[in-house]
Amino acid sequence: MPDPRIAKMAYQTFQQEYLQMPLITRAYTTASVLTTIAVQLDIITPFQLYFNPDLILYQYQVWRLVTNFLFFGTIGFNFLFNMIFTYRYCRMLEEGSFRGRTADFFFMFLFGGTLMMIFAYFVNLVFLGQAFTIMLVYVWSRRNPYVRMNFFGLLNFQAPYLPWVLFGFSLLLGNSVVVDLLGIAVGHIYYFLEDVFPEQPGGFKILKTPGILKWIFDAPPEDPNYAPLPEEDRPGGFRWGEGVRVGGGDEAENQGGAEAEGDQQQ
Repeated sequence: MPDPRIAKMAYQTFQQEYLQMPLITRAYTTASVLTTIAVQLDIITPFQLYFNPDLILYQYQVWRLVTNFLFFGTIGFNFLFNMIFTYRYCRMLEEGSFRGRTADFFFMFLFGGTLMMIFAYFVNLVFLGQAFTIMLVYVWSRRNPYVRMNFFGLLNFQAPYLPWVLFGFSLLLGNSVVVDLLGIAVGHIYYFLEDVFPEQPGGFKILKTPGILKWIFDAPPEDPNYAPLPEEDRPGGFRWGEGVRVGGGDEAENQGGAEAEGDQQQ
């Protein structure tokens, strides 16, 4: 019989870690896991989830706009591999370059998902979860160019090469390369419009988060005339998950799906 105290401690540890996950990461990974479990238990079928523009437009099955991003296949190696990368890089983005900007992060989800579905219509893809994961990895890797990575102890490289390493790994597993290329393409479009083009001569910011998303997700700015109570008169607290800065002023998260070594290029 397992010790109930050990089981209780394990549950409390899991609960604490789960509740510490940032909002968008927690919502997306939870929805993906629950959707896959529901398919595994035959509660729903993949035929109710896949992307089908005709069913969306003519039969108003609008949930397919979301559910095609939540199903990663039956539970197995491919599912676990994708979920680990989704969780880690989604979380590292939300706690790093999108720290305090939940609305902007959610808008990236909307922009990337919409663009993927437009492309998917022409290349006949019906599930886009893996492509979405590659998009997250691509954006993180371009924003952290000096982080060195180690891929399963086999390869050492800098972060911008990570999406292409995953592309090669997909080839070895016999997966469709169109999925990875779609994720890389959409990730690059977002990165270019958000980070590159506004910094060019004559450039300007194209992607602007709607105000309603900021109202929903972001806390209101602090009142500059607000005077907080003295430290000894208010309850204490702690700040969890501070980012780590790397060369060039970019923020890098201190976890890596491919086991970032954490050493910075001098």
